[in-house]
Amino acid sequence: MTTAIIIIAVVAVAAIAAFVLLRGRVATGGRDLRSRFGPEYDRVVARHGGDREAAERELDDRVKRHGAIEQRPLTEEARARYAARWASAQELFVESPERSLDEADALLADLSRECGFPDGDDFEDRTDALSVHHATHIDGYRRVHTARSEDRSTEERREALIEGRKLFDALLADGGAGREHGHRHLVKGRGTS
Repeated sequence: MTTAIIIIAVVAVAAIAAFVLLRGRVATGGRDLRSRFGPEYDRVVARHGGDREAAERELDDRVKRHGAIEQRPLTEEARARYAARWASAQELFVESPERSLDEADALLADLSRECGFPDGDDFEDRTDALSVHHATHIDGYRRVHTARSEDRSTEERREALIEGRKLFDALLADGGAGREHGHRHLVKGRGTS
């Protein structure tokens, strides 16, 4: 009988220890995801109606699917080509904000693709992948994408272009290396820079 009590006690202690470790790991995972994704974490939690566990499963899945993307550096020629395209898109804003945002949206898709992010027409898959590596700037890309097709004021479109520029600069500055600091504004003194 004493052996059975000892076994039950050992199993209970092991179960409690496992529960505490697992709970601590989940809590840390949430903090790690919040730190990694920043405002994107809050956006996903809100989209899941406040269900943090569901949001964290989605974000964890993004990291598993896209965390190991082989990001390709850009050539100097490609950097210059993209910088010129962005300058043209910004200049076009004065004449046609809609066409400017269409060009910025296409440009961000092309640039992200050349840096090694998912190819194809699936905007959500592309933004999910980009959010793993450029979480602080992904909202700007979403704003460009939606502002071009929805009825928005000129000011809202201008703000979307400015926010989209942050992802553009991040991709261009590091050539896809995934760093989110030290960004440079390659086209100064034009439009929305």
